[in-house]
Amino acid sequence: MAITARSPEVLRYTAFSGDPDGGNPAGVVLDAAGLGDGDMLAIAAGLGYSETAFLTPPPEALGGPETARQGRAFGIRYFSPKAEVPFCGHATVATAIALGERYGPGDLLFATPVGTVPVTVTAQACGALEATLTSVEPHVEAVPGADVEEALAALGWTAAELDPALAPRIAFAGARHLVLAAATRERLADLSYDFDRLEALMRRLDLTTVQLAWRASETVFHVRDPFPVGGVVEDPATGAAAAAFGAYARELGLVPRTAVLTLHQGEDMGRPGVLTVELRAGETRVRVSGRGTRIPA
Repeated sequence: MAITARSPEVLRYTAFSGDPDGGNPAGVVLDAAGLGDGDMLAIAAGLGYSETAFLTPPPEALGGPETARQGRAFGIRYFSPKAEVPFCGHATVATAIALGERYGPGDLLFATPVGTVPVTVTAQACGALEATLTSVEPHVEAVPGADVEEALAALGWTAAELDPALAPRIAFAGARHLVLAAATRERLADLSYDFDRLEALMRRLDLTTVQLAWRASETVFHVRDPFPVGGVVEDPATGAAAAAFGAYARELGLVPRTAVLTLHQGEDMGRPGVLTVELRAGETRVRVSGRGTRIPA
């Protein structure tokens, strides 16, 4: 891997689990000043995780002078092994945990390509750190039936295997995700899809992942996220999709206006993680929380 500027320290953290073997691993570069786009892409590709986050100096206006003086405001960019992505929840959580370990719990501000994302790092009673991000303004839109049919064909699913109570939608909370709900846990567990065909559809619809979900109870869901546009078959724990799913569940009236949802992801990959999604009445933005920990070298 040839880096034109210099060779920065690349940290490895997992998000949405306190176990290094669980959750979703992310690369974290706490000082990316001086790195070009090609450098960042080369680092992300060499690491091979679904995303790597790169911290840069904050925009002058971000968070006001007090936040800047405290050193808790940052620019941030995200790269998959194939391309830059607009927002990545798990890499945001991983970066916040890394900063929390170095500078202590507290509030952070990240200037992402899609807007400002506040994150709060707290210490749990057990000593573990947890990060809570607040999404950018979400929205949910209908998806044409022909696009749903193409997605099902790429996945090898049939329309009869969908949960009729959870209609397909495209949801956004920093990145676009097509939400499809399986009628059974068995259907969700059996994931074997046409990588190229699904990637082509996702590029046409400007999707980051396809969020596949199964509802276990009123507020508990199991989810999976194919990610072919990032060069990854499946993302183990997807914070951006979790935020989008919270907006989706609220828009469809699946949960109360104030609710806490638990999303289990990664179990079928052998990397279990837990994402907590919080909705608050009177607020449109969605909060996503999870633990994180450093992956030993």
